[in-house]
Amino acid sequence: MSADPVNLRQFRKRAARQEKEKMAQANRVAYGRSKAEKTLTGAINLKNAKAHEQQPLDNSERGQNSDPGSRNPK
Repeated sequence: MSADPVNLRQFRKRAARQEKEKMAQANRVAYGRSKAEKTLTGAINLKNAKAHEQQPLDNSERGQNSDPGSRNPK
């Protein structure tokens, strides 16, 4: 006895639909935010960037001595 025959045209169409659905799901995740959500995220990122820029540098990060009056002789 043999297996049931398969219509290849229908099989290809079903596979194509499944592939399209996978791509649609990925796009919904990547691009599925509303304009309000995008604006809010942009405003938060801008606020954090400004706060980061306003922080004073630590002297140890710049490689300088913590005592501003002392100098290293050359």
